[in-house]
Amino acid sequence: MEFIKNYNNNAALVKDAAGKDWVVIGKGIGFGLKKGMPVDESKIERRFVAQDEIDQVEPEVVQGIDPKSFEATDAVCSAVEKKYGISFTGYQYFALADHIDFMIKRTLDGAELSPASGSWETKTLFPKEYAAAKEALEIISDTVHLTFNHSEAVSLTYHFINAESDGSKLQDTMRMTRYLGGIVNIVQYQYGITLDTDSFNYERFITHLRALIIRHLTHKQANAELDPALLQLMVDKYPKEKDTVDRIAQYLKREADWTLSPDDETYLILHIWRVTHR
Repeated sequence: MEFIKNYNNNAALVKDAAGKDWVVIGKGIGFGLKKGMPVDESKIERRFVAQDEIDQVEPEVVQGIDPKSFEATDAVCSAVEKKYGISFTGYQYFALADHIDFMIKRTLDGAELSPASGSWETKTLFPKEYAAAKEALEIISDTVHLTFNHSEAVSLTYHFINAESDGSKLQDTMRMTRYLGGIVNIVQYQYGITLDTDSFNYERFITHLRALIIRHLTHKQANAELDPALLQLMVDKYPKEKDTVDRIAQYLKREADWTLSPDDETYLILHIWRVTHR
């Protein structure tokens, strides 16, 4: 592998024999190297295929991250990849490392997040990612020998959601969380119920909503179109669900300037009926 540039002494951009760019992590991996020089591959502890978004990583930001924070980040990534199947791109890895580094510095300075900073939406809409974040917090605590406020798990959760969201950035992940919470609140208000967050149909509903929102955030189109007659059939059979979908459509138009397609409405009608009747 050939050295291209340093992010810091422990992180570098390199090129393999096939011409593919990689972000590599390892103690002293880029120390003293100049462009075109060979990289000691025995030092590589973690590698990522470099993507366009890696250009958004600012070297001065990475240079300011403490090596202990990288150690904690490595431990967290290894644990959640193995247990939860959550993997990270190079950009996401650096974003998580920067977050962990800042979290440690805040805690040392006594500027911890208050419990009020946690959100119900994050915990209930993303239970797997929140569980991963709580475990990550324990790993970081053991690595740097600090005790963190439990509310830090909420902000860590966004990084794990982001790692599972196709091409979306952290700010989009936070928007997705807000929209999901708004939609769930509309459904609960319309039916005067509290949805069972442990039910299979609730999980399917949230999974569908996440896919819908990610598609809009990444400006992707649905692959196939349903027969328009199917939507009319759903409207006739499930008028209350259609009314709820209309309210959701108004909410998304107002908050995000998105327009639901007839297919979106059809699938939402079905999911809302299931989640409110089973």
